[in-house]
Amino acid sequence: MNLENRIGFGYDVHQFVDDRKLMLGGIEIPFERGLKGHSDADALLHSICDAMLGALALGDIGKHFPDTDPTYKDIDSKILLSEVNKLVEAEGYKLGNLDSTIVLQRPKLRPYIDEMRKEIATILYCNIEQISVKATTSEWMGFVGEEKGIKVISTVMMVKK
Repeated sequence: MNLENRIGFGYDVHQFVDDRKLMLGGIEIPFERGLKGHSDADALLHSICDAMLGALALGDIGKHFPDTDPTYKDIDSKILLSEVNKLVEAEGYKLGNLDSTIVLQRPKLRPYIDEMRKEIATILYCNIEQISVKATTSEWMGFVGEEKGIKVISTVMMVKK
């Protein structure tokens, strides 16, 4: 099937842990805890990877970068997103736009959103206007509200080059 536009959805969750940096959107966020994961656990970039891969039916991040492979231990997720971008470009597509929502109680992310958008746009070779990143809380409900972790939802429109 040769579609001009393809929509993808990505979702990721990670637990908070002590003694780890909090990486989101390719930048370090000052906070007392980080996220547990095989890589640097950047849940925002992981959800974007899954959305882009899903748009083209290329599987998911675990298929391409398995957590059983020591190559990816503590890897910078910017590298993973860059590799995903190469995969979708090889299929003849590029990002049309991205919309992501980060759900967490703390820390407040408003001061870092524009820096995250800029970093993502740089990785994906696109304009910052194509990148939307938002943050919200879960109103103290569930594992997010209990500050045990975060979740991220991303949607992309991929367009034929």
